[in-house]
Amino acid sequence: MKQIHVSEITQTIAELCVKANRVLPEDLAACIRICAETEPDPRAAEILRLLEENRRAAGEMNVPVCQDTGMAVVFAEVGQELHIIGGDFTEAVNKGVAKGYTEGWLRASVVADPLRRENTGDNTPAVLYTELVPGGALRLRVCPKGFGSENMSALRMLTPSAARSDIIQFVVDTVITAGGNPCPPLVLGIGIGGTFEGCALLAKKALCLPVGKGNSDPYYAEMEAEILTRVNECGVGPQGFGGKTTALAAKILAAPTHIAGLPVAVNVGCHVTRHAGAVL
Repeated sequence: MKQIHVSEITQTIAELCVKANRVLPEDLAACIRICAETEPDPRAAEILRLLEENRRAAGEMNVPVCQDTGMAVVFAEVGQELHIIGGDFTEAVNKGVAKGYTEGWLRASVVADPLRRENTGDNTPAVLYTELVPGGALRLRVCPKGFGSENMSALRMLTPSAARSDIIQFVVDTVITAGGNPCPPLVLGIGIGGTFEGCALLAKKALCLPVGKGNSDPYYAEMEAEILTRVNECGVGPQGFGGKTTALAAKILAAPTHIAGLPVAVNVGCHVTRHAGAVL
């Protein structure tokens, strides 16, 4: 049986926190570059070029691509044949977040209580989702989530009679209502099915999917393309100043649900929808 010491988990999480905040996924960076070249509105194109310049400068200066370094959302796939030794897994993850955010000079944005609002000082605790999977590997993905975009997310409990077009309209309405608040161009994570909380988790996971690759199910791939087209016709544009690049991608994850329901969630990601992963 493979063994991993918690100290290795802590160090990996710390490194992923820093990497995710400083280095934008290459597929997303490439998408922004392409949109800057193809955006017909001069002002929107210039904003996209400035976003690309900001990304390059962050890399050269070794600083975060955005001042909001987010809450640390961590997805962990734990192989059922793996033995974690030396301490508590959750504690190891939180130590890694604390190490990454303090030593990496990343902004601490987490408050210990939602009403008393005292900052924890090291961006802990992480939002940790753990899934037991076959095998002996540990897959970790850190997804810092800023709240300019998180605050614009939405969930709706539709009825089974709702049509595909109703879901698409809900996504479009969510984007229009958000306007420039979530720092577009956006990445839209869309969860369909499951339960009230399940569709929100699907939407969050969808933000980690490659933006340049369509859904493996042709039905949902077509739906993603239609959503992206409709959203980019709404006129919000980069940073809310107009143009045709309101979103960079729309990603869907679907799950079985109850015969009496149709939960749908939209998790809005900004133009720096960040994530970094590792396998131990």
